Amino acid sequence: MSDSDEAVRDAAIELAKQLCQSAVGRLGNEFLGFYLLGSLAHGGFNRRYSDIDIGLISEYGVDDAFLEVIQAEAEAIAPDLAHRVSLFWADCEFSKGRFPPLDRLDYLEHAVALYEVEKVVVPKPDLEEIRAYLRDAPFEQWAERGTVFSKQSTLDPDGRKPYLKTHLYPARFAFSWITGQISSNDKAIVYLHEHAVEGLDMDLLDRALACRLAAADSDILFDDRTSLPAQYSACAALMA
Repeated sequence: MSDSDEAVRDAAIELAKQLCQSAVGRLGNEFLGFYLLGSLAHGGFNRRYSDIDIGLISEYGVDDAFLEVIQAEAEAIAPDLAHRVSLFWADCEFSKGRFPPLDRLDYLEHAVALYEVEKVVVPKPDLEEIRAYLRDAPFEQWAERGTVFSKQSTLDPDGRKPYLKTHLYPARFAFSWITGQISSNDKAIVYLHEHAVEGLDMDLLDRALACRLAAADSDILFDDRTSLPAQYSACAALMA
């Protein structure tokens, strides 16, 4: 991790700590735990392209009003980082909230507790559950984004992050489909070099990863936009 990545990561963790304090104060006895997830927890944080993934577990879950307050507080604390906050939440039984199977697995295996009253343990999602999740909305949404990007004549500056994520997604998708695990972009691509998926353009994935690691403009990959449907097809064949 570069010094620049580490500095932004530290700022992101400080933001998460302050949001944790707010959640503790607002939820009182209902609060159970607040966690770092994603690249903040298992590595690979990038100063430009990483989200700030955090998890909140409370007795009865939270409502929209609570989520709006947390977002407003994030904007007040760190306006340059607030738009990157991605809050996953659940009640004590994980019967409601926003915690898809892969993120639930991330919570079980990689979460870093910022404050914890009680560790809520839920069943680990198995390969069948993860594959059922992946083949549904995540795959459809990625394919739709890829199709849109492949037909664009220019790349809007606001589209640079989702465009790069669209290029990198097949690596994490294929890794999770094969293994039932969750991983960083870096580790997923290393794995796929050792466990080839037919039709998947690894050179393109390597260049997308290099762009992310350098925090470079994803415009350098714009000529590769027409390759996105082929990446989609390779993953569709893997599912079949």
